Amino acid sequence: MNDQLVVLDQAKSTLLDLAIRFGPKLVVALLILVVGYFVGRWLGKLTERMLGKLGIDAPVRQLLVRVVRILVLGLFLIMALQNLGVELLPLIAGLGVAGAGIALAMQGVLGNVVAGLTIIFTRPFRIGEYIAIVGEQGTVEDISLFSTVLSHTDRSRVVIPNRKIVGEILHNHGDLRQLDIVVSVAYDTDLKQALASIREVLAANPRVLVEPEPVILVLALADSSVEIGVKPWVKVVDFIDASGEVNQAILETFRARGIVIPFPQREVRLIGAA
Repeated sequence: MNDQLVVLDQAKSTLLDLAIRFGPKLVVALLILVVGYFVGRWLGKLTERMLGKLGIDAPVRQLLVRVVRILVLGLFLIMALQNLGVELLPLIAGLGVAGAGIALAMQGVLGNVVAGLTIIFTRPFRIGEYIAIVGEQGTVEDISLFSTVLSHTDRSRVVIPNRKIVGEILHNHGDLRQLDIVVSVAYDTDLKQALASIREVLAANPRVLVEPEPVILVLALADSSVEIGVKPWVKVVDFIDASGEVNQAILETFRARGIVIPFPQREVRLIGAA
């Protein structure tokens, strides 16, 4: 019993000694970290306002703000460790070895980060633009360090790892898309009337843009019809609706004006039949 009391007394004495020696330093270190957190937030908000005035894109602003906050917090963390009397050189060397091992184990993740930085700073596309890449297409909804998110008209979302984007052939439509409609008319049709009717249909549709000017041309002389290409420009958000409206309006206008859209036909002749 006396031995246990002696051990407890020694433990209390040791804890009291440690509290006296390191307690104030620990409190100061915690205060340094708290101050660093608030300073980082303040500098982050200040950086975001400055970058916003310069017209920097949102992904770039977010990245730079995070970098500023991490650097400030890292600086105050070093100050806190120095206050506790921690030797920084051995710690940095250990972190370097651990970082090398982590880098080898996370090559895919780091590849996405590097690719994300490349996308953010080179800006091959921006949020709100319609792109097609690696067999996928859609409107760019979000660009982060790890992935790019595309949204579809069916309200689904495609998440593409950034390393799959960098180095691939990218088709960027911007914020406009061009309809590609083919209309067939009979060979005896008055082409001037047909082309004028199509122009009237496009001019009457509010989704069709005046600039760039719609493209209307004779595409081909097919077996049983003359094919007319109709290629107006619309905003990305209007692409599906405009396609249906233009097709319907052309059909109704042709019917009202007697312009024939022929069925496929073939003429078969029997030679030498009895």
